[in-house]
Amino acid sequence: MKLRPLLRRIFVSEELERQYTNIAKPVGTLGYDPWGLNVDTNIVAMALFKPIFEKYFRVETHGIENIPASGPALIVANHSGQLPIDGVLIAYALATRKDSPRIPRAMIERFFPTVPYIGNLLNQMGAVLGDPVNCAKMLGREEAIIVFPEGVRGSGKLYRDRYQLKRFGNGFMHLAMQHNAPIIPVGVVGCEETIPAIANIAPLAKMLGIPYAPIAVPFIFPAKVILNFGQPLHFEPGEITEDEVTKRVDKVKTEVSRLIDKGLHERKRVF
Repeated sequence: MKLRPLLRRIFVSEELERQYTNIAKPVGTLGYDPWGLNVDTNIVAMALFKPIFEKYFRVETHGIENIPASGPALIVANHSGQLPIDGVLIAYALATRKDSPRIPRAMIERFFPTVPYIGNLLNQMGAVLGDPVNCAKMLGREEAIIVFPEGVRGSGKLYRDRYQLKRFGNGFMHLAMQHNAPIIPVGVVGCEETIPAIANIAPLAKMLGIPYAPIAVPFIFPAKVILNFGQPLHFEPGEITEDEVTKRVDKVKTEVSRLIDKGLHERKRVF
């Protein structure tokens, strides 16, 4: 229990400490929120991730000011890269932006919390099991949520399918309408090249009880990453058919695709 405060004193700069202190965090007296976010773990992770964000992936962000300074928001992005690197990059960019930083909560696939130690660590860093009930409760607390509507279809795609969006689920749109939350589309470019997979061993994945078992180099490549945040999209609440919901989802998907194309055009080289 004393390790986290010690690591905080060792790794966290005074500048980051001041910035982090000013970010609204609905945590209890022990430093946890109901989903396991821990302030000490979170800020230490931010400090350790700074050189990875700035030097290894050399992340460029455009339009991050489009995420509202407060209130519920759904940050909807394309998913890729075998590991949830994209979600960590988006979260870090928002938590460290100059004006009105926020700590977003990333929805993660169901198998991650089952991995020993990793699940607890991700929870303490702010990630939450991708369940509609969890998402609804956090939107009710006016939090910003990172959502990947492609799910494992996106994170497990092969290299040959890079930047080709898979089907978006409709769940995020229902939540946005119910909670009157704006949707901020994001195009992530670069994570497709961090852990390129050439094949997926489906029988092995089924045997291990995991979504996919990729054949990939066991190394995270330092691909340059570009994050393009689009203008907030607002959808009126009300009773509409599921077909109409799907049409709204397609509008978001089209905008994410446009932002991906923008990032690919802006990127001069992969590494």
